[in-house]
Amino acid sequence: MKDLWRLNLVENNLGSGDASDLRFIDSLTNCSKLEILGFNENGFGGVLPTSIANLSSHLNTLAAGENQLVGPIPVGISNLVNLNTLGLEGNFFSGVLPFEIGKLRNLERVSFGINKLSGPIPESIGNLTQIFEIYLYQNNLNGTIPSSIENIRGLQTLDLSHNFLTGPIPKTVGLFSTLTFMYLAHNAFIGVLPLEIGKLNNLQELDVSENKLSGHIPSTLGNCLKLEGLFLEGNMFQGSIPPSFSSLKGIESLDLSRNNLFGQIPENLAALRFLKNLNLSFNNLAGEVPLQGVFGNLSTISLVGNRGLCGGIAEMRLPACPMSIKKENRLGFNIIVPIACIIPCLLVVLFLVVYLRKRKQKTKSLAQQVIGDNFLRVSYDQLVNATGGFSSSNFIGAGSFGTVYKGILHENEKAIAVKVLNLEQRGASKSFVAECEALRKTRHKNLLKIITVCSSVNHAGEDFKALVFEYMPNGSLEKWLHPGEDTPQQEWNMSLSQRLNIAIDVACALEYLHRRCETPIVHCDLKPSNVLLDEDMIAHVGDFGLAKFLTINNSNSDGGQTNSLAIKGSIGYVAPEYGTGGRTSTEGDVYSYGILLLEMLTGKRPTNGMFTIRQSLHEFCKVALPERVMEIVDPRMLLEEANEVEKDTQNERIRQAKIRECLVSLMRIGIACSEESPGKRMNVKDVIIGLMTIKEVFLGVGIHGKRQMRMRLTGEGTSLE
Repeated sequence: MKDLWRLNLVENNLGSGDASDLRFIDSLTNCSKLEILGFNENGFGGVLPTSIANLSSHLNTLAAGENQLVGPIPVGISNLVNLNTLGLEGNFFSGVLPFEIGKLRNLERVSFGINKLSGPIPESIGNLTQIFEIYLYQNNLNGTIPSSIENIRGLQTLDLSHNFLTGPIPKTVGLFSTLTFMYLAHNAFIGVLPLEIGKLNNLQELDVSENKLSGHIPSTLGNCLKLEGLFLEGNMFQGSIPPSFSSLKGIESLDLSRNNLFGQIPENLAALRFLKNLNLSFNNLAGEVPLQGVFGNLSTISLVGNRGLCGGIAEMRLPACPMSIKKENRLGFNIIVPIACIIPCLLVVLFLVVYLRKRKQKTKSLAQQVIGDNFLRVSYDQLVNATGGFSSSNFIGAGSFGTVYKGILHENEKAIAVKVLNLEQRGASKSFVAECEALRKTRHKNLLKIITVCSSVNHAGEDFKALVFEYMPNGSLEKWLHPGEDTPQQEWNMSLSQRLNIAIDVACALEYLHRRCETPIVHCDLKPSNVLLDEDMIAHVGDFGLAKFLTINNSNSDGGQTNSLAIKGSIGYVAPEYGTGGRTSTEGDVYSYGILLLEMLTGKRPTNGMFTIRQSLHEFCKVALPERVMEIVDPRMLLEEANEVEKDTQNERIRQAKIRECLVSLMRIGIACSEESPGKRMNVKDVIIGLMTIKEVFLGVGIHGKRQMRMRLTGEGTSLE
């Protein structure tokens, strides 16, 4: 068919998934007039043949997305110099982005999203000066944004989200005057969001969430008058919410959650009449909450985790504001404050003298108060020596309130983990006291064991607080479920039996905290990164910085006194009732446990981009039961089981049925624990009984077998049927 100029095979079922699927491309080299070739969404397998390089020089569109193609992207694709659309998204391409991609100078749209590409983005991408859409999302790309990208002045869409990119966001981003959508979320970008971002007059959506950006939110964002979606959550932004946001008249979604913002909520946000979703949760905001606009609808706003807020509509259940910050008294307040500041200023010198004199004595007594006299005493200098001066080579990880380092206190002793509190972070000191108090009163094999604490001053005379724990050589559950791109996944894979054991360990820890402590304790921040694994892969629950003590008379509420911070948690794991002012309860921990269990089974975070308000991880699993359970579980955990099956083919069908049965039962427990209504969630004691029965059936040692498991897991109050 030498006159063929367009071949469109899109959205069929032509592929069988094997290497021979694309042999027809070899014959297309005779079609010298071919301009458009589309075969995406067919299930074609194998590698993209090298003969692709011999297709017609007239070819301007190549669409091969959403198949099952593997291997590297052929370097010869650079021969198709007239391509203006190249779509290879949704496959399993690996290796690096070829440098030769820069030869396709007529490209207008390129999509390599949802593959397994690694390495840096090549500098040659700057040669694609005609391009206006770049999609590289959801790969394993690393390195920085290449400086040559500034050459692409007509860029409209840039999607680099869900990779491992680092370094700063370049100031030259302000040169993209035509940029409409920029997605940089879920990377490791550092530094500040450049002021030049305000030059993007056509920007409609900006998503830099889940990075390590810091500094102030640039007020110049108020110049981006076409913004409809602004997502800055999950960073380390400081300072106040810029008043210039009042200029964003068309904004519909604004998410500033999980940062270090402080100050009052600007009243002018209430005047943004198109604003439908506002998330300011988990910051350090204080003062009166407006009543108008988006603030008048509880379903469109989230303010949880800002302990200083008051007022607002009644449904928010926030405390009433003191008269001193009411609007009618603000004029007098603004006059009184400057006058009142004069007197403290005169007393500063005297205060400093007294403070510095008593500091050393005070810090020594604090360590004794929070943890008692029966623990090893360590000094600041000892911890410095143990961790090599808190060197980067001993860095383990970072959390909400501090950084963790590996160390050895004395020669020939076991390794320790030292959690150094960032005392500049608001709430860190209270977190320190809360964690000490919780760990001092608990002792269980599945709780992280505290060795000692240190409350002192460093060499600069600044306050220093640290907690010392047993070192967990196998790291956190988070790293096993979601290994980084520089970590061979086969070395960080857990089998189904290992995940089941960890689920039992964590449930036992919760049962101890809720039922067997002298004063019931609610953890309030259960998630994979707070589950640590020792050398035998036994799970230990840690990080009690947000823990709450419940009254003995009412173990399901927080009506009694607490030694912790206002209720917080982690997005995706925090119980929904906490977001509407609900009281701290053991059911809140059970919800977090349910989400954690579903994450262990599916390998998907609850914050995965595929999940929305309408389809959460809970709903995703619920609709798949029981028929499609094998389709949604993490296939990595079945590798070991598959290997065992191959050794004994006679019992293959029986074992596969048993694995499926156990997975269905485990998922039912996770769903029952993560029900939206607290009263419908499983009791943690019943969870343990169910998990132990599943383990018996899975290992083939249960004397009651399938019938007993079904009876236990569908009993009254479990809501599993």
